[in-house]
Amino acid sequence: QVQLVESGGGLVQAGGSLRLSCAASGRTFSSYVMGWFRQAPGKEREFVAAITWSGGTTYYADYADSVKGRFTISRDNAKRAVYLQMNSLRPDDTAVYYCAADPVWFGGSPSDWQYDYWGQGTQVTVSS
Repeated sequence: QVQLVESGGGLVQAGGSLRLSCAASGRTFSSYVMGWFRQAPGKEREFVAAITWSGGTTYYADYADSVKGRFTISRDNAKRAVYLQMNSLRPDDTAVYYCAADPVWFGGSPSDWQYDYWGQGTQVTVSS
């Protein structure tokens, strides 16, 4: 089992940047694929990005107006942490951002139910 705690959210103006962090404790961190999801008010939780166990492969959401090219996921297994660097933020990026972990790499844009472990979320608000 792994416990996850996100940090780094806050209020930022459109065009600005934030870096989210997710600290993990529990079983071997490198045994888990790590993902970021987000949930905007009144919407379902959606996939943002994922990174494989060693960090060698990343995948970003491919829906319209996606985060690809603006967000970067990375991990540091020695620090047991995963990060989401968010640049060129837009008001529609406003959401609660969640860190998630699972032993399996699903590929594509997974649904939230496919991940076993979750953090409590961190609020990101982008003002226009």
